[in-house]
Amino acid sequence: MLEFYLDTADVDAVTRFHNCLPVRGVTTNPSILAKAGLGINRILPELASILGGDSRFFVQVVSQTADGMVDEARKINALPYDLVVKVPATETGLAAIKQLKSENIQILATAIYSTHQGFLAALSGADYLAPYVNRIDAMGADGIKVVADLQLLINQYGLATKLLPASFKNSGQVVEVLKLGVAAITLPVDVAAQLLAHPAVQPAVDQFTVDWHYAFDNQLSFES
Repeated sequence: MLEFYLDTADVDAVTRFHNCLPVRGVTTNPSILAKAGLGINRILPELASILGGDSRFFVQVVSQTADGMVDEARKINALPYDLVVKVPATETGLAAIKQLKSENIQILATAIYSTHQGFLAALSGADYLAPYVNRIDAMGADGIKVVADLQLLINQYGLATKLLPASFKNSGQVVEVLKLGVAAITLPVDVAAQLLAHPAVQPAVDQFTVDWHYAFDNQLSFES
């Protein structure tokens, strides 16, 4: 089953979408947390209380050296939640990922902009890969194609890595990525809202209500 995540530190938004969508958990990054002014020791308890004990959270290291990333990842992993540690898919990050996987710490390789970059992270042991779909598009490349090529390589080489595409601008990008059979996805709240919105839906529902009340007044369906 698809793992559906929200890419946010907005507690109200998580509550909203948890009420109507199968939200598996939340992905964060240093920019998201800095913008919200919330550290993980404040945000994780709130999110866990909303989503429940089986929710999963992604927290990114901010250390700049491989040893620092490893030490920071260990401390993140020790927190009392189902956590995946995000590590940038740089040369330094890949060195950290290799060491962390020997300790069975769950890792997401993040900031992926190319197929070969993601594939190397998968070979290094990353459990998840996060290609940045819209950011790749903004640089003049094809984000959907990067996801497609990574999924092909994962399948072809029988890797256990899951694709968790991120960075979406619109619902069309989301649908195209889902058609590729990715295992997971994370959406910003504005794009999640787009998935629930269509200009024809509410007028149709309103017409159903008008027709029903004209024929049956205030009766409910089972009373008619």
